[in-house]
Amino acid sequence: MKFTEEHLWLRVEDGEDEVTVGISSFRAEELGDAKYLELPEEGDVVSADDPVVVIEAGDDAVDILAPMDGEITEVNTPLVDSPETITDDPQGDGWLFKMMIDDMDALEDLMSEGAYQKYIR
Repeated sequence: MKFTEEHLWLRVEDGEDEVTVGISSFRAEELGDAKYLELPEEGDVVSADDPVVVIEAGDDAVDILAPMDGEITEVNTPLVDSPETITDDPQGDGWLFKMMIDDMDALEDLMSEGAYQKYIR
């Protein structure tokens, strides 16, 4: 699992060319209880830092930005009816979307879990 400075995690599925993306446990705690979210559409082509998900928690609406260039291949649609899953299990059932990224080698530039833990301290 790799992490971004924007508190996203990316996990490459074994033997797959796509990554699963979600928010870190740290970010989920900061957000509080998620009440509503908007997910991207499958097939959306996104560029790094494009807003792709909106999460409403408390009185705030937070944009989640695309971690890399690529195409959205799957979205976690059950989250629409149960947005609290994002904050209850952010690195498990609360994943946001899967995407094919244009440059798989770019994952090497992201933080390992150990580096991310140091980053958030």
